[in-house]
Amino acid sequence: MPLMLPAATSGARSLTGVLPDVTAALTGAASGLGAAASAIVFVIDGLGALQLRTHAGHARFLAPQMGKKDVASSVFPSTTAAALTSLLTGEWPGIHGLVGYRVLDPARGVLVNQLSGWEKEGVDPATWQRVPTSFERASGLRSYAIGLKEYDGSGFTRAILRGAQYVSADSPAERVAAAASLASEPGALVYCYLPELDKAGHRYGVASAQWVSALEIVDAALGAADLPKGVGAIVTADHGMIDVPRHRHVLLDEDDIRFNGVAHVGGEPRLLHVYLEEGEDADAAALRWSVASGATADVATRAEAIRDGAFGPVVDDEVLHRIGDLIVAARGTWAFYDDRLTDKRAQLMIGQHGSTTPEETLVPLIRLGAFARA
Repeated sequence: MPLMLPAATSGARSLTGVLPDVTAALTGAASGLGAAASAIVFVIDGLGALQLRTHAGHARFLAPQMGKKDVASSVFPSTTAAALTSLLTGEWPGIHGLVGYRVLDPARGVLVNQLSGWEKEGVDPATWQRVPTSFERASGLRSYAIGLKEYDGSGFTRAILRGAQYVSADSPAERVAAAASLASEPGALVYCYLPELDKAGHRYGVASAQWVSALEIVDAALGAADLPKGVGAIVTADHGMIDVPRHRHVLLDEDDIRFNGVAHVGGEPRLLHVYLEEGEDADAAALRWSVASGATADVATRAEAIRDGAFGPVVDDEVLHRIGDLIVAARGTWAFYDDRLTDKRAQLMIGQHGSTTPEETLVPLIRLGAFARA
């Protein structure tokens, strides 16, 4: 029962190659981007390429910059923890180890939230995220990461931004301006994080006035950027987003046959990691989930997902059991919820991501300044 992984879009490349290419452009190595004195990577969390095209009238700067080839593919799962880490390390989830939103720590048998659970669950960012970041690898460059003050020093920040000096700024315009200023130094590698669209999408949906307003604000900030001469910039995203209506919620209650033999349910509503009790047969459990879920999901065992390259060409032994015994990828606009939980706040989210639709997996890869296409 293989996962229905999306076919590679013509002209699209993986997010894993973005920072290696940018670093190469700054160090004189061969790069498809050409040479640059300094570089900025702007990441608009949650802005899929399809959403940008659909709302082109509200992105008067960005939309005209994105040609047919200016796209990239996110990783699996298409969620912030996995995708940002892949972008910022140049490695696939099967190597860096952040394989989902909530995943199992096999040594302790507890689920860990990969965005906000580091301190609460006692996970060490220096070892759980298993590889050097692109900033640590960028010998001879001055690396900066610009984001909101609330993220400074968080576990996730320490996992994925090691080697960069963190600079906090409040509004998108302030963050973009700070990035341009820092990039005026020759040999600067600058990462600028813009989470406003993702926040608006989760709360109100991609079709909402709030999401459109956030897009206009971020677009205006980037359009006003005064890139110094010789500075190259990339505008991309970690994933896109899809609206999930309430009638597409699959609520799994305590009597659901799919919970038979299940020890933990991790991941997120669009992409579940299902961890079985010791001794349970994964193939039998996958069949149970597949029959009960019908057309709402693709179900695969861990072995099938790894065989099909879902988490990258290689999955390290240390990462293997962080992946669920079963992977349940929601189709269409469905989402799965463990309705046994007393905290129902997740069911209030409208915009969601994590699965394999083009809306979630295809992101912009726009080149500006010294990186602009001739």
